[in-house]
Amino acid sequence: MTYNEASKVLEELILKKEAGACITAGMKRDKDAMEKMKKDREVKRVPLTESRQKQEELEPIEYDYHKYWKDMYEKEHKLRQEAQLRLAEALEIDEAHQKQMGKLQLRLTEVEEDNLKLAHQVEDLKLNGVRKAGL
Repeated sequence: MTYNEASKVLEELILKKEAGACITAGMKRDKDAMEKMKKDREVKRVPLTESRQKQEELEPIEYDYHKYWKDMYEKEHKLRQEAQLRLAEALEIDEAHQKQMGKLQLRLTEVEEDNLKLAHQVEDLKLNGVRKAGL
């Protein structure tokens, strides 16, 4: 480090110290800021009225677990019934589709058989035409 660099670093340290950059000054600044924040918070708090404070003290928080579980059971029961109804509808649709697919499969088989018969008839006609031509 040269003399000029060292003097610049020394000047920066002196300027920082004058600006309150030392640890003690920083801690004091932080402490002052915290105290100011606490005062601001205390001013913003709204005190409870006497009647409201008594009401909060007298009303214990009660929770009816029986009602909670009964409601949960009813919700689950409704969901289960809906699911069973949807399943029954889906099974009916599936059965109808299976019947329809069975009918379509039978019809497809008939069409394939007719197609084979027609193909044989066409071949016979072609062969008859060739025979008549004398080949």
